[in-house]
Amino acid sequence: MKLVTFDNGGVIRIGLLDGDAVVDLAAADPSLPTEMCAFLEAGDAAMDAARAALASDAPRIELADVHLESPILRPPKILAIGLNYRDHVEEAGLEVPQHPTVFNKQSTSAHPPYDAFHMPRASTALDYEAELAIVIGKRCRHVPAAEASQVIAGYTICNDVSVRDWQLRVPTWTMGKSFDTHCPLGPSIVTADEIGDPHTLDVNTWVNGEARQSSNTKHLIFDCFDLVEHLSTAFTLEPGDVIPTGTPGGVGIAMKPPQLLKVGDVVKIAISGIGEIEASVIEEPESTAQW
Repeated sequence: MKLVTFDNGGVIRIGLLDGDAVVDLAAADPSLPTEMCAFLEAGDAAMDAARAALASDAPRIELADVHLESPILRPPKILAIGLNYRDHVEEAGLEVPQHPTVFNKQSTSAHPPYDAFHMPRASTALDYEAELAIVIGKRCRHVPAAEASQVIAGYTICNDVSVRDWQLRVPTWTMGKSFDTHCPLGPSIVTADEIGDPHTLDVNTWVNGEARQSSNTKHLIFDCFDLVEHLSTAFTLEPGDVIPTGTPGGVGIAMKPPQLLKVGDVVKIAISGIGEIEASVIEEPESTAQW
C-alpha cells in the first residue's frame, strides 16, 4: 500500500494512492484515525482495514483534486544518518565511519513532496541530498537487526536539504539540517511488505534535468536494519519516526566547482518502488518573519 496525507477542500486526512486516485480512508472506514501517526499507532488492525478499503469500492478522489502533504505532518523524531555511502564519504574527503553518524532534523522541517522549499535569508549555501527514509510503525526499544523489519511500517523519499555553511561551521549539524521546509518527504509511505528488500532500490537525483546522483541502496554502509538496531539501543522509537538513511555521492557542494542550489532550480528525486518527489527553490517568504 501507498499511504498518503492529503488536503481536499481544506480538510487534511489520510488515504491510499490507487493509480491516479486517492482512497479516502475516513470515508471508507470512519473508525480509522485520520492522522498518520495515530493510524500507525493503531497497528496491524488499522493496516488490515486499509487493505480492505483498497480492495473495495470505497470512495476515490482524483489525485489532481488533492494536495499531497508530507505523509507525516510532524514526525515525532527525524533521525538522519550522515556519511552512509562510501562514494559520499570519499567526495567529502573523510574516513569511512565505524559507527553510524546520527543527527537530528527538527520535526518542523518536514515538508510536502511537491511544494517549493526555501532558500533561507541566512545563507545561500543550499544543497540537496536524496535519501531513502525508514518510517517506524511500532513502538520499540533494543531491536536486533534480524528483527528490525517487524517494526518498520514502510519507506519514503527524503530530500535532506542542507545549508552547508551552517552545517559545517560547528561539529553538530542540527542547525544546518533543520531549516523550515528542508525535509521534503513523500509522495507516500510505501508499506514494507510492498517494498520487500529495501536494499535493492535505485536512488537518483536531477537538478534542472541534469543527473546529479545515481546509486542503489545496496551500497549503504549501515543498512536499514542495522540503523534500527543502533538507534533503538539508546532510545525508544515511536510510530511515525522517520530515519533518512544517508545520501550517495553527487551532492552539489562536492562538485568541482561546487554547484549549490539557486532560486528557481528544480530538484527531482526518484527511488524505485516508491516514486518521485520534485520541487523548486524559492526565496524564504516574508510571511515567515513572525514572533
